[in-house]
Amino acid sequence: GTLLNLSVSDHGRSDSLLLSWDEVEGGAEGYSFSLSSLGSGTPVQNGSAGPNITNFWFHGLTPGTFYKIEITATLACMETISQTVTAQTSPSPVRNLSLSSSGSPAVLRASWAHAHGQRDGYHLTLYHSDSQTLLRNVSIPPNASTFQFDGLLAGSEYALKVSTLAGSRQASTSIHQWTAPSIPTQLRLSPGSSTSLIASWVGAAGAAWLHLVLHNLLTQTVTTTLSARRGLTSYTFQHLRPGTQYRLGMSATAGPYVIAGPNATAWTYPLSPGNVTLSGAEEQSSLQARWSSPAGERDFYLVTLQEGDNNTPTRNISVDGGNCHVTFHGLSPGKKYSVQVTAVAGPYQASARSTAAWTQPLAPSGVSLSSQGSPYSLLASWEEAMGEGYALALSPVEHTAKNSSLLRGVTNFTYEGLRPGTLYTFEVSTVAGPYTSSPQRITNWTYPLPLEQLTLVNQGHSTSLQASWRAAPAGRTGYTATLWETKSQELVRNMTIGNNWTNVTFEDLVPGRQYTLEMATMAGSYRSPVQSATEWTYPLAPAGVTLTNTRRPLGLSAFWDKAAGDVDQFQLQLYSKSHPAQRNISVGPNTHNFTFLGLSPGIQYFLKVTTLAGPYRSSSHFATEWTYPLSLANVSVQPGRTPQELRVNWVESGGGRDHLVQLSVAESLSIIRNVSVPRGVTHLDLEGLVPGSRYRVEIISQAGPHRTSSQTAIGYTVPLPPLSLSASPVSTAWALAAHWETPPGQRDRYLLSVQEEGTSALARNLEAGKDSTNVTLTRLEPGTCYLVVIWAVAGPYRSLPKNVTGCTVPAAPTNLSLTNPGSSYELYTCWNKPPGRRDHYRVTLYGLSTQSRVRIQTLSPDAQNITWTHLETGSRFAVQVTAVKGSLEASSTNATQWTHPLAPANLTLGSPSASTLKATWAAMGQGAEGYVVDVYDIASSGPVGHTVLSGHARSHIIRNLSPGTHYSVAVRATAGPFQASTPNLTHCTREYDALLA
Repeated sequence: GTLLNLSVSDHGRSDSLLLSWDEVEGGAEGYSFSLSSLGSGTPVQNGSAGPNITNFWFHGLTPGTFYKIEITATLACMETISQTVTAQTSPSPVRNLSLSSSGSPAVLRASWAHAHGQRDGYHLTLYHSDSQTLLRNVSIPPNASTFQFDGLLAGSEYALKVSTLAGSRQASTSIHQWTAPSIPTQLRLSPGSSTSLIASWVGAAGAAWLHLVLHNLLTQTVTTTLSARRGLTSYTFQHLRPGTQYRLGMSATAGPYVIAGPNATAWTYPLSPGNVTLSGAEEQSSLQARWSSPAGERDFYLVTLQEGDNNTPTRNISVDGGNCHVTFHGLSPGKKYSVQVTAVAGPYQASARSTAAWTQPLAPSGVSLSSQGSPYSLLASWEEAMGEGYALALSPVEHTAKNSSLLRGVTNFTYEGLRPGTLYTFEVSTVAGPYTSSPQRITNWTYPLPLEQLTLVNQGHSTSLQASWRAAPAGRTGYTATLWETKSQELVRNMTIGNNWTNVTFEDLVPGRQYTLEMATMAGSYRSPVQSATEWTYPLAPAGVTLTNTRRPLGLSAFWDKAAGDVDQFQLQLYSKSHPAQRNISVGPNTHNFTFLGLSPGIQYFLKVTTLAGPYRSSSHFATEWTYPLSLANVSVQPGRTPQELRVNWVESGGGRDHLVQLSVAESLSIIRNVSVPRGVTHLDLEGLVPGSRYRVEIISQAGPHRTSSQTAIGYTVPLPPLSLSASPVSTAWALAAHWETPPGQRDRYLLSVQEEGTSALARNLEAGKDSTNVTLTRLEPGTCYLVVIWAVAGPYRSLPKNVTGCTVPAAPTNLSLTNPGSSYELYTCWNKPPGRRDHYRVTLYGLSTQSRVRIQTLSPDAQNITWTHLETGSRFAVQVTAVKGSLEASSTNATQWTHPLAPANLTLGSPSASTLKATWAAMGQGAEGYVVDVYDIASSGPVGHTVLSGHARSHIIRNLSPGTHYSVAVRATAGPFQASTPNLTHCTREYDALLA
């Protein structure tokens, strides 16, 4: 019969085939197999199987190969049945599959190593990873090992599956890869506003991601970073600084590929300047432009000066972006200007314009004023000047000005309806904007009218006559006067009199003689008709009138000489401007002196002597003299409001014109200041003196040429306080060193006060010489702050105080000890409290045995001990206590101590030989400074070994022992003076025969 359900499969293995069958009816005694290549028939493998077997594996086959399998079943009675089947092994997948772009954005190249075995060909399938779209489906010959995919999308991920084909079977391998990205082109960066930039580009589809980095080129910092997915073609950067240059960098990424893209630079628009003004500068023909800087940045300002109404540019000036003003010099006078200020940032500008301003104009030249032969008009003319127009003013002496304004181009003007004989002043100024030039002035007169009511009187003078008149109704330039002797018609005087005069006196005339006066009015070169008058002179007045002083009794004596001619009597008039009452005395013609008594002291008196003759009287000039003044009382000198001032006070005793205050340095007596003080003032402030100096003051009362001195007064100026006072501690003593700088001026000495700060204790005072700049304050408490106050002293006065606080060095703690209370983990520190004060103690514990950290504790100023816990066992420590006061410290000497060690653990004994024992142990805690191994003979109870080991030892071999002997061993841990031992452990050394065995 035939074999039932014969089948072949590989179960996914490319080098094996599984042959399966159904057992024949009646069973089989065994099976034999033969596998050969289908094409050549060459045997490849043989095999056999026992009964009850229904499958068989062929291994080590070539993948992708067709095989012929023959199976023979041995039945009973040596019968056999055979059946043949063909099968193909699965192909192997390709090896070392790679997919690379080689830097190309549109190409992927696949390469692989051939699969082992046989194949009919390869099948390549390419997918777009994001969309899962099948892009390529390619079959290629079996000998091909590379394939290139063209026309792909840049910057995209692709999946490639390579299938090895063998008959109906295939084996696949997949791989993912990115095409290189393509960088966008035509990157542009342009301003959107003063605070934004717009970036745009073309070709954004060639990269998975675009990375944009915006740099501020002014500050060299990154302003914004941005990552955008594929397809974004523009972006607006906001919140930037105006007028600032930025650089935009772009890169494209796709999988592992990063390509640096183009850069673009652009500026944000600058903001325009604010508050632009143009105004006149201090210099002539100069204008100053000012503005306020806007927010943001700019490269510079372009300042353009424009001229006239059509704004013609005349000057361009570039100034730094931080500047806010510029001055234009050498401009044309009387011209209209405006300024435009432009903020420039890169290629962009923002401008602001000022209102118009004018330079100051120059006055017209060639100004003239003429009457043109008319008494009622004047013609003004001038030459053209630069400006808007002209301001005219014609002002007669006794009338208000006539003001006119003319536009530019007019160069003359006629004034009508003027007053005859009047002096006119013509002013013309050039007007330009708000400015008016200094005026050009010229004068001229109209024809005069004759004077009126001319009179000639002697007014009681013996050698003079006074003419008076009423001025003509119109104006004039002056008068001409001619004086004749009436009887002889001899010319006596010919004179010209000023315009504003209404009287004139003719001197040096003959007493008692008649004169005729003729006068005419003048105006420029014009004269009016003549007017005349006659009059007589008076007799002579007394001559040689004097007034002399008599001191005791207080009075004045008058003397005079008799005048020529007849005299009926003399009249004496004595008076003072200080007193309303006056004395009038008449004496006979032969009396030539008189004494006035009972007068006031220090007063100036005036005397007039009058000669009486007939109906006329003639008086002498005034004679004057002073009575002697009295000396001032209660003169005192006090310090002024500042150290450079003295105030002098006194009480007036009556009389005197003024007082002379004389100031001298007390030691030299040389006068350094003379100050005149009017009568009625009772004090004087003397300034600019040397502080802390002794001065002498004397006041002299003056009345005319007479002087009376007061008593001398002595006073001091207040000294200046010392400068730069400091108080520093003296390190070797409980003291403070006070230092100061010498102030300007003088002083007698320094006074210092020392008081403990914050207490009501009495201050300690001491003095220092006037040239001292330091003093040491001793016998102070350690660690205590003191208030040090210093004054400069001059005479009874002190300067303002200067004070400073200084602290003494604290005292160091004494008798420091560090003890072990019997603990492996604790140490106890105590010390004696030092004298004085301190803010706190700083206690420092150092580990000397190990690398343990330094421990620091801050304790109250009254503490005297501290316990250290959780310390390393068996370790040595050092402690130091420091008293702290502010920044000042004082430390004790160091004290050292050990913590108790812990006894070793896990002590074990062994006998490596008949004469040795080996002890091993474990360290406890942080170990110990060292170990001591003690060995005792149990039989004799005597010691046989004592060994000292280092702290690193954990075992020890005890030598030279007796074989077969019991020994007791103990190990002690030591730390300084302290130790801890294990219990004794016994062990026996080996016997000799044990060693031989």
